[in-house]
Amino acid sequence: MRATFLSALLYSLSTAHYSAAASDKLLKPCTAISPTTERFFDLNPLHRTPPEEGKKKKEGEEGSWHARGHDYGANFTINFCGPVVEELQNVADLDKSYWKNVSAFYEKGDKQYAIGLESYEPVFRGRKLVLNYTGGSLCPSSKSRRALHTPVDLSLTPRAIIGDDDDDEDEDDRPRKKPSDSERRKTTIISLLCESDPLAKTSFSFVAAVDDCVYFFEGRSPYACGGVQAETQALSPGGVFGVIVLIAVLVYLVGGCVYQRTVMHQRGWRQLPNYQMWAGIARFVADMFIILTSSCARFLPSRRGYSRVSLGHDSGRRGRRNEDENRLIDNLDEEWDD
Repeated sequence: MRATFLSALLYSLSTAHYSAAASDKLLKPCTAISPTTERFFDLNPLHRTPPEEGKKKKEGEEGSWHARGHDYGANFTINFCGPVVEELQNVADLDKSYWKNVSAFYEKGDKQYAIGLESYEPVFRGRKLVLNYTGGSLCPSSKSRRALHTPVDLSLTPRAIIGDDDDDEDEDDRPRKKPSDSERRKTTIISLLCESDPLAKTSFSFVAAVDDCVYFFEGRSPYACGGVQAETQALSPGGVFGVIVLIAVLVYLVGGCVYQRTVMHQRGWRQLPNYQMWAGIARFVADMFIILTSSCARFLPSRRGYSRVSLGHDSGRRGRRNEDENRLIDNLDEEWDD
């Protein structure tokens, strides 16, 4: 009966713990859980921080992450889970109050172009882990792109349109309104892939730039492989063990008392489980206490003084007793001689 009660209580506690853990869905910044594999991903180790004052930079960690632009004409600087380490001086088309929040940028000439502000929410596109930075510098307008990239050939003559009437020509020649893209801002999309080689280091590469407005990067890192989420617990392992022991003792006492009272019909202290054993232990402890206290009491100074006095008194009485015996013997000898 006691074993059944104890197992039921422990099972209820374990199920309550798991249900509380399952209901807690709050994640730390820059972490995510895959909806398909349920693996836990933590990108916080990829964050680069500036070295503390008086300390040198670690080898291979010179500022933020860097990626070559190759034919783009500029190199890129990126950081994860926070702004870039470098101090920005002249960011184009971005208010100065936002310079400290830039997580990706590139330089051309004496200007710096932000391609995204910091973000702490990686998302999944199927099985792909993606980090998106938005709110960078303004994208170039469509007119300026046509002026820069479309050559003008003045030798070409317009061709006549065959089979169109005047209404169609008027409709085609009528100017159409296009959505203004003057407020579009540069955006960065980083796709993170798993690097299973334990000796490989984290690396990032530039993939493409769409209309000088959307920039694609690809990163390979062991931190993009995912793992098992470590459950946070309020108590330390020692505290959890102490709680389990306390619960076991309470179950033992309560269950034992109920069993002794209802089944064995015991009353008083005999309702305690294993009463004879605990009573024997209590008597043994009491006897040991008496033995130790009595053996230590003879070494007290007061006891020594009394023993000396008593010994002196006893020696005097013995001396008088010996004299009386000698006198009696002498009297008996005299009578015997007579």
